[in-house]
Amino acid sequence: MQKDKNPVSRVMLVSVATNIFLAIMKIISGIIFSSSAIIADGIHSFSDLMTDFFAIMGGYFARKPADSEHPYGHGNIEYLTSLFISFVILIVGGSVIYNGIMSETKVSNALVIAVSLITITIKLLLSSFILRKGKEYNNSILLASGHESRGDVISSLVVLVSSILIQFSSYLPILKYTEKVACVIVGVFILIVGYRILSDNVSILLGRQEDNDHFIEKLRNLILSNREVEGIKELVLFRRGPVSTLNLTVFMDGDISLRASHEACDKLEQQIHDFSRYLKYIHVHIEPCDKKIDK
Repeated sequence: MQKDKNPVSRVMLVSVATNIFLAIMKIISGIIFSSSAIIADGIHSFSDLMTDFFAIMGGYFARKPADSEHPYGHGNIEYLTSLFISFVILIVGGSVIYNGIMSETKVSNALVIAVSLITITIKLLLSSFILRKGKEYNNSILLASGHESRGDVISSLVVLVSSILIQFSSYLPILKYTEKVACVIVGVFILIVGYRILSDNVSILLGRQEDNDHFIEKLRNLILSNREVEGIKELVLFRRGPVSTLNLTVFMDGDISLRASHEACDKLEQQIHDFSRYLKYIHVHIEPCDKKIDK
């Protein structure tokens, strides 16, 4: 059986299909049952859908090969796309809060509870699937999408609670405002998602180093296992979309010839390439070491 060349996109397409179904179901149900909270939750699902769509598109263009004008490839398109997504999500979140507050107070149909339960079940299954695949492929896009789907579960729980409480508004009139409160809470969740995407991608574009400590430790051990390497002076990883750039400075015996150090450098670069296909751009600088360093 031929292995899927792009399993990440395949997982994202499952997410897209699921979010289309959920968003349409929620918004239609919200209109039929006069529930502004479930309409807001449907808009939240559309924000998930939009994130999935732009993640797929951004990932596609980010994988374009390097050219004469972009020697390090087009990986940063992934982050520029995510910035655009974050701005749209922030606008959506503000709109949900505003419309929820300004909407007319109504007691929603009890069937909204059934819609919320269906949504919660599906989103739990979807988020678990995406997170599992994200860990399997060590892919940040899938992990981010999975956590966002978990956030959608929380917003659906808020809608569920508000739909239950509002059924008792005839006994306790203040409960008729629970839908407005639910809209505000869902809107705040959307704003939090947008802010996290915005801050994370701005940080990466400003040159934030890779923070996967387990991966970096394994890479350090690999480098130090090379008998020509006496020690590591600097090891810096930068993300460039689907691939990473490594800036490495190592100590080697100062008495070996230039040819020998060059061959040792080529060997080290090949070992690093073999270690991870995501480390595409590797820059190794060698400094002489006059005495043995304890690795």
